[in-house]
Amino acid sequence: MEHALYILITTITIATVLNVVLKRFEIPTIIGYVFAGFAITSIFDFVKESTDFLMHLAEFGIVFLMFTIGLEFSVAHLKSMKREVFLYGGLQVGVTGLFFTALAHWLFGLESTASIVIGFALALSSTAIVLKILNENNEIHSGYGRLTLGILLFQDLAVIPILLMVSFFTSSDKSLSTMLLETVIGAAAIFVVLFVLSKYFIERFFDWIVSSESEEIFLVAVLLGVLSASVFAQAVGFTYSLGAFLAGMVLSETKYRYRIEADLVPFRDILLGVFFVTIGMLIDWHAIVDYIFYILGLLAGIMVLKALIIFTVIGVWSQKRTAIKTSLALFQVGEFALAVFALARSNGIISPEVNQVLIITVVLSMIITPFVLRHIKYLTDRMSSEPESLQERALQNTGYENHVIVCGYGPIGERVVETLKRHNMLYVILEHDVKIVDSVLAKGDEAIYLANAAQKMVLSHFNVERSAAIVVTVENELQRRLICENIASFSDRVKSVVKVNNAEEEKIYKEMGITSVINARDTIADMLSQEVLVCHLPEDRQG
Repeated sequence: MEHALYILITTITIATVLNVVLKRFEIPTIIGYVFAGFAITSIFDFVKESTDFLMHLAEFGIVFLMFTIGLEFSVAHLKSMKREVFLYGGLQVGVTGLFFTALAHWLFGLESTASIVIGFALALSSTAIVLKILNENNEIHSGYGRLTLGILLFQDLAVIPILLMVSFFTSSDKSLSTMLLETVIGAAAIFVVLFVLSKYFIERFFDWIVSSESEEIFLVAVLLGVLSASVFAQAVGFTYSLGAFLAGMVLSETKYRYRIEADLVPFRDILLGVFFVTIGMLIDWHAIVDYIFYILGLLAGIMVLKALIIFTVIGVWSQKRTAIKTSLALFQVGEFALAVFALARSNGIISPEVNQVLIITVVLSMIITPFVLRHIKYLTDRMSSEPESLQERALQNTGYENHVIVCGYGPIGERVVETLKRHNMLYVILEHDVKIVDSVLAKGDEAIYLANAAQKMVLSHFNVERSAAIVVTVENELQRRLICENIASFSDRVKSVVKVNNAEEEKIYKEMGITSVINARDTIADMLSQEVLVCHLPEDRQG
């Protein structure tokens, strides 16, 4: 216990000092935490005795991260992402895993079992780092952010069969069919329990908790839900983080979603900090000295080859710049690979030397990642410049005043623009899908711009404060909320019109200060009712 307190105090001190210094150079706090972990293990030998305990504690940083991500993705939203998750994610893990397996076996001469485990572990990327940076940069709902998230979700699912594979290679008392059957039963148990909870229990439970009018009790109830789902998932053979993600999806269907997310963010960030400290603790400086050239060569080879594979897989269906950004976001090897290597090492599949070289390589790739993500647009521009027409238009100062800004050019946005044209009103369209922008420009409408209205600087660039009105017609609920939050941050004089899908959204946006909220469900119901009344008028008159 005394040692644990020394570790805690020393870690906080080093991490705080390092992060204050590094922040002045705009270096992410993740790096400070990793260096702090490396420093305390290099200075104090007794720290290594508590590394396992800290690793278990740190895992809950990923648990809370995945839970908050789950809050943003309802079941309906996940269904809409099935292409990104199952097609892109499946191809990325499959192709990358097989490629690195072949390299490990034929180039480095490792045994087949070791090659397979290493190959598929290297196919995994860092959920913790990538999603943290994407959230901070407000890019998780961008084109490449959506692809990246979908692939990461599939990778989290793939951890389960990879760990099962390690167990199968070393198990003498269980057949593959038995292990697969246990997995299927576990998956069925998770989904049945979560379905029952979401349909019959969870919202009533939180209604009861809220009736206590205590923030403390509400927070404890949320923590209970997250931890219970995580432990249940682990008990039936899955990862803690997958259970937390599914719990987040269940709670995303309730009215308490945004309140829960706001309450949990501090816990998530603190535990993620602990997680990155433990990553630094895994680095053995003796191994760095002994194998530095092997590590650097392996690091460069893995990152370049993995990025090329991801770019090739995604580039078949997506535009080039999106594929480049996604490959740059996922080129590292992630934290779940460390868990796979630890299990493989404990079961004698890989040697201690190979294990340490792999760990250091993985950690270095994770350290490099924040710098790449911070400058991803610059790097993408060096590899593939934006189409000149779009680039020139993006640099133009619109100079608009008393104009209508239309966010989103789907079916509803298109109808709004047609009405504005008929009344000879000045308008500008903000659309983030480059294909839609290209098609509209080809038709001769120069008032459309490739821009993400969820970014405040974009609205500022298009003079939202001097506009006659801003109309939000985007279908994506999360994107719509981000746009409205940005609108609300400007002057109260900005007139805003937003289309929503239900009464809950309507209430949220009205409280936010949106001028006019159109509830599509109620509007359609009213129109249908009016049509019914009109249809019955002749009959009533005859009577």
